[in-house]
Amino acid sequence: MVEHSLLRARKYEEEQGERIPCKDRPAFHFTPRVGWTNDPNGFSYFGGRYHLFYQYNPYDVVWDSMHWGHAVSSDLLTWEYLPAALAPDEKYDSFGCFSGSATELTGEKQLLMYTGVRKDEEGREFQVQCIATGDGRDYVKFAGNPVIDSNMLPEGFDAANFRDPKIFKTGDGGYACVVAAKDADGLGVLLMFLSRDGHEWKYRGILDRNSGEFGRMWECPDFFFLDGKAVILVSPQEMAKQEPRFHGGNGTLVRIGSFDENECRFVPETDSLIDHGIDFYAPQTVLSLDGRRIMIAWMQNWETCNDMDHSAHKWFGQMCIPRELSVKEGRLYQRPVKETESLRREKTVYTNVLLEGKGTEEPLELDGINGRCADMEMELRPLENGDECSAFELFFAADKENRTVLRFIPSENTVEIDRTDSGTCKGALQKRSCKVTDRGGRISLRVILDRYSAEVFINDGEKVLTTAVFTDADATAVRFAAKGRMMMDIVKYTLAH
Repeated sequence: MVEHSLLRARKYEEEQGERIPCKDRPAFHFTPRVGWTNDPNGFSYFGGRYHLFYQYNPYDVVWDSMHWGHAVSSDLLTWEYLPAALAPDEKYDSFGCFSGSATELTGEKQLLMYTGVRKDEEGREFQVQCIATGDGRDYVKFAGNPVIDSNMLPEGFDAANFRDPKIFKTGDGGYACVVAAKDADGLGVLLMFLSRDGHEWKYRGILDRNSGEFGRMWECPDFFFLDGKAVILVSPQEMAKQEPRFHGGNGTLVRIGSFDENECRFVPETDSLIDHGIDFYAPQTVLSLDGRRIMIAWMQNWETCNDMDHSAHKWFGQMCIPRELSVKEGRLYQRPVKETESLRREKTVYTNVLLEGKGTEEPLELDGINGRCADMEMELRPLENGDECSAFELFFAADKENRTVLRFIPSENTVEIDRTDSGTCKGALQKRSCKVTDRGGRISLRVILDRYSAEVFINDGEKVLTTAVFTDADATAVRFAAKGRMMMDIVKYTLAH
């Protein structure tokens, strides 16, 4: 049974993946080989390449029967599919091989850690942590699985909500992992476990916990040190809206602070959203060979994906562009990985473009500024004579009927992404916004487009807004409008595809 299940998945994905034309995928954002993907898993560096595993249902474009898909890359942008790594083929993971992570076990072995899920005859769910080891292509589940089960949970914790281990090496040569759990009050808690060899684990303590301010259950934790700070990334469920600071629903949270190693306790100093856009969830990071902390995430959202028609393609779900992280003055900054610049081709430059008008009825088009695979850097500023602009609007993925809008309102220091008129389901989530630093009406924007997505980096990564774009790929117009008067400089690169 074990061999058959994984072999079946591998055979199916190889046959069906070859039938998806490159033109039907994003040019440089990762998509599943075939079928459905959600959370990135096991984002790691091993054997001279970056490895990306992913939550995966190869057999359909809906969530079901979680496997681990697998791909590798040398540059974080060009991914080679490898055979599926894990299939739900044991009693302890018969309902799915859920999210987890990876690290190097030895120079020749990679260690995967994942949540195995099963259900009993009454439908009750049990989540446990399991491991598998392999050579970077083929993996064998540990005969002693599960290595962490509900017997190791503190009293009152929920065995049905105990998942998403993030494993990492410790300074003493051992291993640690952080696992999301739910306490007796129904709130998210991050637990830490330690191991000398990656196989036998002991409970260490509570790293961090939800006071009730940030949703209910926490998912997909990450824990690392960056620029002298301890950093936690987590994806809260059922967030209460706290506009403009936090959006409601499923979100992503970064907590920056310090770590008390003796008490195994994270001490938070600041909290904020990781991404303020529509489609971003379950981020995971890796430390690159040259010392950069790089993050990738599912470029989708549970609030929106169930409202979309997935049948147009044989795949659904994609990952955001990998991002380099830094911490400045208690704030997380994100920039596209420097490798993105290798994709740049034709360059078009305009300086001192005067935008003026009453709004969307007078959009401006500029020769050479168009396309669905583009990297655009814009600087916006008010006129020196003090003329006011109440709103700037960038329309992209546009044609006669459709458009996605990026909107800047200087008086409110607000940036909004709006895909109401992009051809998506009207009942789905369509708008998200964020506050930005007051720079006297000035703002810098970097917009990266890739067929079915847009990622907006504001003020050199101070804030980011991400959205999937479902408009037909033939809608390639880019237009500009202003309510009032504003000056713009723009550099646009066509990106290789």
